[in-house]
Amino acid sequence: MSRPISLRITVLLCLLGLAACATTEKTPAGRSPEASLKEADDLVARGRYDDAIAQWKKVKDSYRSPELTAMAELKIADAYFAKESWIEAAAAYEDFRKLHPQSEKAPYALYRMALSHYNQIEKIDTDQAPVKNAATTLEAFLRNYPQSEYAKDAEFKLAVCRVKMAQYELYVGRFYYRTDKYVSAIGRFEGLLKRYPGHLVDDEALYYLGASYLKIGEPVKGRDALNRLIKEYPASTFAGKARKLLASST
Repeated sequence: MSRPISLRITVLLCLLGLAACATTEKTPAGRSPEASLKEADDLVARGRYDDAIAQWKKVKDSYRSPELTAMAELKIADAYFAKESWIEAAAAYEDFRKLHPQSEKAPYALYRMALSHYNQIEKIDTDQAPVKNAATTLEAFLRNYPQSEYAKDAEFKLAVCRVKMAQYELYVGRFYYRTDKYVSAIGRFEGLLKRYPGHLVDDEALYYLGASYLKIGEPVKGRDALNRLIKEYPASTFAGKARKLLASST
């Protein structure tokens, strides 16, 4: 009788041991999650972002906890952001949102994704994709989280993006005007006034729109644009130019 009882005790102890291993997670090196996360945070504090990212990737790959995996994924995105690796940060925040759409950190990830695009914005004569991406992401953020603590900053940055998009359309329109491509210029100026009204460049757009119509022999549309400029922006320097252009075209 003693041997079967002893056997049952041995089996029970083995099962308990397996359960303990399942609940106390360790890395292959035997480190606890707390120790690994603390080391990664310390690396970030010292500006060693690549090492911190590598450490968080180990945490993500070594533990079976969904919570730890999500935390590591967000920390990786934050490290890319702190490193000013904006493209990688934007991609990492987007991945986090796709993998954890119901997370309480989803608004934060979308906001930081928008900032990652926003921080890539450069001069007006460079690729405008970051401006468009930032505007699209900020619009999505404000649509989904209008009461967020980040909403005011998102609204401000979205306004900046829209001004920059308007300025770019004006920049291209003026190029077409200078190179005698007046029909293309008209398309740009009309599109600008339709999509970005009230974004600081309407007066100049109206002036070049009117001038472009006059150049292609459509005086009625040209005078309409110039008179609108004079009426709506009488103090603008372009209003003075419009008056002279109207006087010379009659």
